[in-house]
Amino acid sequence: MSACVPAGATEPAHTERAHPPHSPPPGRRRGFRVASADLSAAVAVFLIALPLSLGIALTTGAPLQAGLVAAAVGGLVAGRLGGSPLQVSGPAAGLTVVTADVIHQYGWRTTCAVTVLAGLAQLGLGCLRVARGALAVSPAIVHGMLAGIGVTIAVAQAHIVLGGEPQSSVPDNLRALPAQLAGLDPAALAMSVLTLAVLLLWPRLPGRAGHLLRRVPAALVAVAGATAIAAAAGLVLPLVDLPSWRSHALAGLPEGPVLGLVAAVLATTLVCSVQSLLGAVAVDKLASARPGAGHVVRSDLDRELLGQGAANVVSGTLGGLPVAGVAVRSTANVHAGAVSRNSTMLHGVLVVAAALLLVPLLELIPLASLAALVMAVGIRMVSLHHIRTVTRHREVLVYAVTALGVISLGVLEGVALGIAAAVGVALHRLTRTRITHTEEDGVHHVHVRGQLTFLAVPRLSRALHLVPQGADAVVALDGSFMDHAAYETLQDWQSTHTARGGTVEITGRRTGVRIAEPGALASGPVPDGEPDTSGDCRCRAWTAWRNHQCDRPSPAPDDAGARPDETLESGEADPRTGRALSAPARGRTPGGRQLARGLSTFQRRTAPLVRGELARLAREGQRPSQLFLTCADSRVVTSMITSSGPGDLFVVRNVGNLVPPPGAESGDDSVAAALEYAVDVLAVRSITVCGHSGCGAMQALLDSRPASPASPAAPAATPLGRWLRHGGPSLERLRDTGASAPRLAGRPPADDVEQLCLTNVVQQLEHLRAHESVAHALKEGSLELHGVYFHVGEAQAYLLAEQEEGRVFDRVRDVDLVV
Repeated sequence: MSACVPAGATEPAHTERAHPPHSPPPGRRRGFRVASADLSAAVAVFLIALPLSLGIALTTGAPLQAGLVAAAVGGLVAGRLGGSPLQVSGPAAGLTVVTADVIHQYGWRTTCAVTVLAGLAQLGLGCLRVARGALAVSPAIVHGMLAGIGVTIAVAQAHIVLGGEPQSSVPDNLRALPAQLAGLDPAALAMSVLTLAVLLLWPRLPGRAGHLLRRVPAALVAVAGATAIAAAAGLVLPLVDLPSWRSHALAGLPEGPVLGLVAAVLATTLVCSVQSLLGAVAVDKLASARPGAGHVVRSDLDRELLGQGAANVVSGTLGGLPVAGVAVRSTANVHAGAVSRNSTMLHGVLVVAAALLLVPLLELIPLASLAALVMAVGIRMVSLHHIRTVTRHREVLVYAVTALGVISLGVLEGVALGIAAAVGVALHRLTRTRITHTEEDGVHHVHVRGQLTFLAVPRLSRALHLVPQGADAVVALDGSFMDHAAYETLQDWQSTHTARGGTVEITGRRTGVRIAEPGALASGPVPDGEPDTSGDCRCRAWTAWRNHQCDRPSPAPDDAGARPDETLESGEADPRTGRALSAPARGRTPGGRQLARGLSTFQRRTAPLVRGELARLAREGQRPSQLFLTCADSRVVTSMITSSGPGDLFVVRNVGNLVPPPGAESGDDSVAAALEYAVDVLAVRSITVCGHSGCGAMQALLDSRPASPASPAAPAATPLGRWLRHGGPSLERLRDTGASAPRLAGRPPADDVEQLCLTNVVQQLEHLRAHESVAHALKEGSLELHGVYFHVGEAQAYLLAEQEEGRVFDRVRDVDLVV
């Protein structure tokens, strides 16, 4: 039986050490400490959050203090209880449309009650652990919703930028815009243009001075600059008005029609939850991409939902705006180098201090400047990158319907229309199957594009019956699913056609065929006593040669009349197939046959799938983002364990995954040359050193005997012995009892060989840092280093992470890291 536990219960606890009863514990717990990186990040986020919180409160029509309350609560409550330590929560631009509509219909006190109820709903969803299920919503719907909200914000704030008042809806705002342009306020327009210009140009300041100045948030500079100029010029403009906190309105009992209130709670819950969960996933990606990030703990989405719910309950109770994860602040927090949730909480403390101590300064800010700031945020919510992405995936219709629905009708209505459009597009794709019949050189081709379901059976039957009896036919299936009705239709026709003297070859991608085995449709009748090998090979790309099932087994000497290792001459019949061998088969050894068979399988099965990508790489040249340095061991397949493809990895392999230090007298500069080429020419962003279990090189190092203290490994006359001397520092590090040895998370190393394998990865990373090109790139922040340990027997990867207790290789979980 599961129960909802407080969010704090899932926080990793300190390991408690047992001690005798009635005796004091062995040591005191350390007090609260804040890293300097968290402190600087908190200040950076605070400088962004302060003007944005006031601007969002202005946009919704709520009391301006409500934005500060929500910012403080988001930092303190959501920051402490949430499951995404680096995400910063507060009043979000994505909530402005929903909140403004509720305020317009029911008033401020009821809006606070709606926020509390939405928080309770989030707590319930968090207890049910449905957070990850919320990410199943089509990205086209989410991006369309945010784009619609962004357009609504931008159009509404345009009126304040021009010196007027916004209307309640986008159509009304558009109709009133000509009249607003005719009566614009020059002073308000000037401050707005100044704010927008600073927001646009500040991140583009050139040179070293620009690099230093860009550390100050553009939003703060824009608002502070507009405030200073307006005050110095004596412009008469509407300014921020913060009434006394004694008159601040708190939540009251909800008043209004029940259905309307339920819709408001649902809309607030939906937008808060989706935006916060997507933000948590995005923050994980940003944190993982930081140079030197090491292993980053992924967000606990259910806990994040609980934390957001608690924050909304507190914010609504105290008279604040709804709270959600804010992308702008979270991005700034990560880029500023935050390492824990302390930065988020400190930013909340700074907001509280500003709300209590900086009221006179805040009341000098022109409203037009805040409106321009929020309008810029709204414009950025319409992301060209998102539009290109949904267009590439053919979901632009869903995106457009959702965005237009939000703009015209509202958030809930727009999302509902988007879901309906997504369902319609999915059904259309399922039913839209193109089936064509062509004839080339006497061979009839039936090409099926799309999903082959019972709805397409009549068209499939008509196309198949266009193939004359006794003719050669090729059926190409270009889809990912075939249901039972289509399968039986195709199988019955195949049996009938082959029985009447015809031939059938079925090709194409059939991943996901759920009826019978894939080979059943890929071959014709098989003569009695002969194995069926004409079907499509079901071996995977990683299947070892000895395990391939796609070829006939080698015949016994008694059956074939020849020894297995006996070579065949050109023109002779292959005893396995009865076909004459071509000239290249002459003199081929068993190993050569395996290689040739592997190449042939690649040409037949893989080359058609990757030819387009390889052609692009041939045109554009290689642009790998990673240098992957690993052992030459045949059991370590780099593309398999990294799920990478052509052009992703620049791979360097050698015995023992060693990196000779610069200047080492080995007579081998191949690794140094590869490093220089990868860093200086290819500009890779990451270098990974990957060791593995059962490494023969590490075993050889352990078996060696030191000749002198200065030479950990005895000199050897062979090339292998000379090469392994580069592993001497790893062996010396292992034997250094005063050094902290790297370890595996969850279990100790199995033996000395595994311990040396782990130590060797750490040592080779230090050798990497000594190379000039690597050191220079690390100093500039354009390169990061990673250590990986791959356990062959467990098929398990471990990623090196820096922790308080030392270097730990943490197990890589079998979950999707990108949503």
